[in-house]
Amino acid sequence: MNVDSPQSQNTSLQRLQNVEKRVVRVLELAGGVMDELANPSGPRKDSLNNHCGEFMQLIKDIQVTLREEIKSACEYRPFEKCDYSARLSSEVSCKKLEYVLSQLDKMEETINQYQGSA
Repeated sequence: MNVDSPQSQNTSLQRLQNVEKRVVRVLELAGGVMDELANPSGPRKDSLNNHCGEFMQLIKDIQVTLREEIKSACEYRPFEKCDYSARLSSEVSCKKLEYVLSQLDKMEETINQYQGSA
């Protein structure tokens, strides 16, 4: 499948949305652990173990998915055909040329004044 294709971009967005859902679940698990630790009768070890195990698995899944997405984003260059940097470089060159021309005009005036007074 071509990385530039809309289908590829769509599946990439879907994977990132799944990561977002996993992050929300991670936060819910962290909240559950906090609730368990704040329990007046003391935390239930089995609940803590389940929450922590799921938490760690989700973190691993998130990391793997994000690594893959970053790697594929590096392969995909959306601005590859953009001419912004070339246009910017041309504009800077034009400004430099305008400056050089103004300096040459000043030099010409100075030479004319010198020759006129001699």
